[in-house]
Amino acid sequence: MNEHLIVFTRYPEPGKTKTRLEPALGGAGAALVQRQMTEHCLRTVKALQQQRPVQVWVCYAGEAEAAFRDWLGETWDYLPQAEGDLGDRMAAAFTHAFSREAKRVVTIGIDCPDITADLLVEAFDKLNHQGVVLGPASDGGYYLIGLQRLVPELFEDMNWSTETVLADSLTRAATAGLKVAQLEVLSDVDNPEDLPQWTSYHSNLPPASEPLISIIMPVRNEAAALGAYLPELLQQAHNSEVIVVDGHSNDQSVTFAKALGARVVEGPANRAQQMNAGAAIAIGKILLFLHGDTRLPEGFESQISQTLAPANVAAGAFELLIDGEGAGLRRVEWGVRQRSRRFGWPYGDQGLFLVRSQFEALGGFAELPIMEDFELVQRLRKKGKVAIAPAAVVTSGRRWQSLGVGRTMLVNQGMILGYFLGVSPEVLARWYRGIR
Repeated sequence: MNEHLIVFTRYPEPGKTKTRLEPALGGAGAALVQRQMTEHCLRTVKALQQQRPVQVWVCYAGEAEAAFRDWLGETWDYLPQAEGDLGDRMAAAFTHAFSREAKRVVTIGIDCPDITADLLVEAFDKLNHQGVVLGPASDGGYYLIGLQRLVPELFEDMNWSTETVLADSLTRAATAGLKVAQLEVLSDVDNPEDLPQWTSYHSNLPPASEPLISIIMPVRNEAAALGAYLPELLQQAHNSEVIVVDGHSNDQSVTFAKALGARVVEGPANRAQQMNAGAAIAIGKILLFLHGDTRLPEGFESQISQTLAPANVAAGAFELLIDGEGAGLRRVEWGVRQRSRRFGWPYGDQGLFLVRSQFEALGGFAELPIMEDFELVQRLRKKGKVAIAPAAVVTSGRRWQSLGVGRTMLVNQGMILGYFLGVSPEVLARWYRGIR
């Protein structure tokens, strides 16, 4: 093919990519944005290929080619990035393309989400008449460069990642006697202050298909927990949507959840009302209610479907593991296992799930200040079995660690006993807050 497109990207490994975003998103969050932006960029490239025949090279770094093929598939040709600075790596990539008889070569990164297929078409068209095409970035660099032939002086001894890159490139091109065409100015997403650009774009992307499962996560001031757990959840959710329902947080919970691509709705600071609000906008056939500090097992989607398949099952939940060491926590896990399997009484931190129509028929969670999950399970048990999936969620041990295992167990059992003795949920909630 006469036209080649080179896409520079790195493997989304925490701590090794998008590191300038880490102060806002953490290592895992920054890596997830890298993954999302790479996949978004390649969707744009596929749209380009529908308009004209273009040879595409994914110029990769951070992992072996096999890892990229597992991630991005066999659609693309892969080229390892050369050693050296950005200029050395781009020059090597251009050299590779021109050695394969390319007449027009365009190189982009994955950091500019506003690049469109039409803009890439424009870049290739301009190369029919100009020797160089540049896509100016708002920070003084460029998001795209296209060449008719290798021009080494555009890449040698350049002060990369500075606001003078575009101006210096124009000067060097003029000195070499090259005509330069410029595209529209766009912005890269490199720093925390750039995230609203990606948040706005990403949150408006249509879902690839209707998700089978809607994961509803009520949070309030859980930025730290979201940083630890949400990136992994979003990577696991192959056929699910993730809805974060914020209860008037005054930390970065909302900003973080939006930046990573979760659907976000803001509701009252009441867990039952938050979960009902999430269910109201969910589009999955199955609802999974998950605490913000809880990890789901691998393959959770198929486990949920299999657990709900029998006709006599009204709802399901997972086994519980607690993240922490000590015999006390293992005794808690054993007790939860007995309570869940013998009596069908899982709690909310076990990831309660059920078919949406069942949830709607029951009227959702009773809007109580506490014990809302326990109350819903009691009603579900009248409809059928509350089954336990053959896998465990892993929840944070912070609650047991802050109060102590023995005291936490006494508090939990005291809440249940008070509920069965007819103590109002409002009184129980005041007791619980006082103990906490």
